[in-house]
Amino acid sequence: MNPITTNGVKQLVLASGRAHPDLAAAVARELGCELLNTTAYDFANGEIYVRFAESVRGADAFVLQSHAAPVNHAIMEHLLMVDALKRASAHQITAILPFYGYARQDKKHRGREPISARLLADLFDAAGADRLMSVDLHAAQTQGFFNGPVDHLWAMPILTDYVRTRVDLSNLAVVSPDAGRIRVAEKWAAKLGDCPLAFVHKTRDVTRPNMSVANRVVGDVQGRDCVLVDDLIDTGGTIAEAVKVLLREGARGVIVAATHGVLSDPAPQRLQDCGAREVIVTDTLPIPTEKRFERLTVLSIAPLIARAIREVFDDGSVTSLFDGNS
Repeated sequence: MNPITTNGVKQLVLASGRAHPDLAAAVARELGCELLNTTAYDFANGEIYVRFAESVRGADAFVLQSHAAPVNHAIMEHLLMVDALKRASAHQITAILPFYGYARQDKKHRGREPISARLLADLFDAAGADRLMSVDLHAAQTQGFFNGPVDHLWAMPILTDYVRTRVDLSNLAVVSPDAGRIRVAEKWAAKLGDCPLAFVHKTRDVTRPNMSVANRVVGDVQGRDCVLVDDLIDTGGTIAEAVKVLLREGARGVIVAATHGVLSDPAPQRLQDCGAREVIVTDTLPIPTEKRFERLTVLSIAPLIARAIREVFDDGSVTSLFDGNS
């Protein structure tokens, strides 16, 4: 371990679970440190064992685990790592969740349902986390579920900087895949020069997961390059249908941009065949070779996470990374 120190007093250590080791290694490189030496394995019955091989007493510990499939396994390992750090007398523990598992279950749609995103926050609180850090939460109010500071990072600057190089900004429309994401689309439009907005009107049956129907476009997309923006792509059904509707309404071309590439089957095939010119995601989640396709572009989120870690460790301002917004 090669910890970061400040004035010889504070010590930063970075630990990683097994869900996304490539991202953790990239964050460590950005910080100029090494990952904490960790032992983790599964028992025959599926139980998880974790142990840190070096002392973390008095350290500011950051433990990174993206909640990739199998999601419950990744979450449980993350909780156990936090608990181990607490019992090893770490001074402060920040759980970094690039992708926050269960984030879509942030409210009750019908009676007798759980609010799973709140339960997850409670579990991290009980395990001993002092702080949470996540990227592009499905709903901003999820920050209020945790009884402590929550650093809500935005991938939008990374995505918009790339999109600028791929489109004609004078002939651009930003499109939300549904009415609920309009505020995010507005921020995108402002970043890309106050271009026109549109959204795809869709209907969803809450009793059938991953099922929605794109009906029509509200807004002018005729002859324009469109950037279709969302926080995540799971099975790809909503995005693929939205792309088809935009092209049917006369869009010149469509680029899809999302933070989290969940890409559950059959998403890769749907996205490859839907007519989008390019699909852009970040690497908040691991995207194995079998999920990658010709039109997919994956951008690194590691520099953003590393900068946020550094701000927290130095008692700086995470909000300053996003022009005062968070």
